Amino acid sequence: MTNKKTRVILHAEDDPAHATIVEIALQRILGDVLLQQVDDGRAALDYLYRRGPFKNPAVSPRPDLILLDLRMPDVSGLEVLAIVKRDPELQAIPVVVLTTSSNEKDRSEARACGVDEYLTKPVDFNMFVHMIGEICVAWLQR
Repeated sequence: MTNKKTRVILHAEDDPAHATIVEIALQRILGDVLLQQVDDGRAALDYLYRRGPFKNPAVSPRPDLILLDLRMPDVSGLEVLAIVKRDPELQAIPVVVLTTSSNEKDRSEARACGVDEYLTKPVDFNMFVHMIGEICVAWLQR
């Protein structure tokens, strides 16, 4: 019997509908993943730095992958990305930006901050679910 480690994904997304789609996709495709969802950039940083309600590493384990929306209130996804990629303790965690923005300026800024992958969310539900499954499988196998 193998002792397979449960993979952890931190998903920072302020749109509840998009958060639900990601949750559904992961349940369908990768049932053995622990999905930790937060609804803004400040909460993502609190999770990563184990502050506030995320102090206990048993409850808030280090993620193997970060899925990050760009446009969130208070602390933007770009700000979170820049902080993660500058921190030697966090920079090895792959960060995939999932955004509705196809703006080249946003893509360029994310690349400058060190994003591992930048994807525009499809409007079609099934395409979105398929995309989430593919990127999570690809990044969690590395």
